[in-house]
Amino acid sequence: DNWAFLYAQRLALKQELPLHVCFCLVPKFLEATIRHYSFMLRGLREVAEECAELNISFHLLLGYAKDVLPVFVVEHGVGGLVMDFSPLRLPRQWVEDVKEQLPEDVPFAQVDAHNIVPCWVASPKQEYSARTIRGKIHAQLPEFLTEFPPIVRHPYSPSSPAEPIAWEACYSSLQVDHTVKEVEWATPGTAAGLAVLKSFITERLESFGSHRNDPNKAALSNLSPWFHFGQVSTQRAILEVQKHRRKHKESVDAFVEEAVVRRELAENFCYYNENYDSVQGAYDWAQTTLKLHAKDKRPYLYNLQELEQGTTHDPLWNAAQLQMVHEGKMHGFLRMYWAKKILEWTHSPEEALKFAIYLNDRYELDGRDPNGYVGKRCLWSICGIHDQGWAERAVFGKIRYMNYAGCKRKFDVDQFERRYGPAH
Repeated sequence: DNWAFLYAQRLALKQELPLHVCFCLVPKFLEATIRHYSFMLRGLREVAEECAELNISFHLLLGYAKDVLPVFVVEHGVGGLVMDFSPLRLPRQWVEDVKEQLPEDVPFAQVDAHNIVPCWVASPKQEYSARTIRGKIHAQLPEFLTEFPPIVRHPYSPSSPAEPIAWEACYSSLQVDHTVKEVEWATPGTAAGLAVLKSFITERLESFGSHRNDPNKAALSNLSPWFHFGQVSTQRAILEVQKHRRKHKESVDAFVEEAVVRRELAENFCYYNENYDSVQGAYDWAQTTLKLHAKDKRPYLYNLQELEQGTTHDPLWNAAQLQMVHEGKMHGFLRMYWAKKILEWTHSPEEALKFAIYLNDRYELDGRDPNGYVGKRCLWSICGIHDQGWAERAVFGKIRYMNYAGCKRKFDVDQFERRYGPAH
């Protein structure tokens, strides 16, 4: 289910050439820990096995793409290169670096394989909100939301077999924190991810429309870790979920809104706004109001360590933080509350955003992702991105406010605190 892979195979078949798949394993990436790398590597093991069955060489290259990929291209006499797409700063830089080093006669193509409507096709500019991008995306879904043609067993074999992958060497090449442990509930890989999709459709889809904002109810898809690592395609999930639209219209529409419109809105923001992870990326009204209230007295002030350990005065916030630390996934509704309280309890909006991104990227399995920087987390919660101005108040200014009492009206806060609070 990968349009870049399908396109590369089509080129190879047309030229009657072998097909190689390369993954460049960098020793560290932002705040990623062994929790993230392990999830990714275990998924790649499955990819390697599938490629072997399809007579396609899979290569795990250790190092930055600019250092290892051009060398590989020359050594293997590669005739063309197809790359995937990410709107984020570092992966975009990797692509530019590789392009510079490639031999001049090797053509290069990039395919946005993880959005349904390719990012640059969905809109040529930064969109203001879900309202302004929704129509553009829905208008293009008939063209892009189609069934995938299958990858076929590749008829052209490479002249020499791929090097066997030394998985242990992959792990020892990493320069990442090993203290953030892997999680037990999420098994990496496509097979496991598709099983989660299946269980969502049969057990949780029915209540997604009505209960997705209740952290005590099992109503979410929980698919974001597999989406983030490319182990399950969002497009596959939408195709499967839509088959149940007649029975669960409200839930299916809500899922499409979140997994397509909101997700691709976050991609759009990161692609067209280079300050996607700083206060400078916020709209003028938000920057002004945050500046105006930057010196307001905070009701509480916490440092990063107190936040990380979940030792604030607020038992709901602590429980949400600890859910993320232990499970690698915080409930979507609480991610908003969590980030807004960080704004309220730190010295400045800049510090709040820095802490929120650090914690999100370090613990969430789906961290370091446009949805995390923008979505209903960091920039939406702290800087009002894709939101509007609300009634002015201390610290927040016109940024949308959330509080404990509001959460109590929405769901059984005590139940959530009992489940995830520090005693557990």
